Amino acid sequence: MKLGVNIDHVAVLREARAVNDPDVLQALFIAVSSGADQITIHLREDRRHINEADVKNIINLSKIPVNLECSINSEIVDIICALKPSRATLVPEKRAELTTEGGLNLNSPNLANVIKKLQDNDIEVSLFVDPNLDDIRASKEFGVQFVELHTGAYSNTFLMLFSNLRHTKYSVNGLDLSKNELKQILNKEINRIKEAAKLSKNLGLKVAAGHGLNYQNVKAIASIDEIFELNIGQSIIARSIFVGLKTAIKEMKELLI
Repeated sequence: MKLGVNIDHVAVLREARAVNDPDVLQALFIAVSSGADQITIHLREDRRHINEADVKNIINLSKIPVNLECSINSEIVDIICALKPSRATLVPEKRAELTTEGGLNLNSPNLANVIKKLQDNDIEVSLFVDPNLDDIRASKEFGVQFVELHTGAYSNTFLMLFSNLRHTKYSVNGLDLSKNELKQILNKEINRIKEAAKLSKNLGLKVAAGHGLNYQNVKAIASIDEIFELNIGQSIIARSIFVGLKTAIKEMKELLI
């Protein structure tokens, strides 16, 4: 199981005070030396954390593959084609969201053109999709090499069931349910991810997964044989505050064995 370390939240800390510290390049070098298999970053349209200079520097200096998450916005796609990361993962994007809230809309009329443009620039393309079979089949029809399964519903259910999240202001709407109901939903979400991963592999797609994965919930997803890679960010950066980034990455890597 490969680990893509998302370092967006290092840039979030930097932008919180509009200074040049912490340095995302230092995070890159530590991640590489700690055993990360890939660096994942998201160049958002609003540039709320990672910016073009970050992307250029990370791509030029990274000794491991760079997975660049982005919307299908034409300006962003042009930037990506110029900078040429190892992979572009197409994700939905809303300006008001705190983080990506769901899978990509595969009915977007411009999606096929964006995929072709990226592939014509020798960039591997992945689609960030909800774990449902229709989206997997549609992804295959677009001719992409990769899908990344959105694990947000699984992660949110896990938090509501096994943590104190329900007692905080961050309680997830629609999941304030009994433990038995949450267990049923959790099992359903795990099965959805398993079925989507299996179909993806059967169709010849490489399978990644990510969103909301942390040290408590990652094992169930890492145990799915068809999943090739996990992209994890916020929980690793949060853990690094207490144990350091190198240890945080190594601890996550150990859970993926």
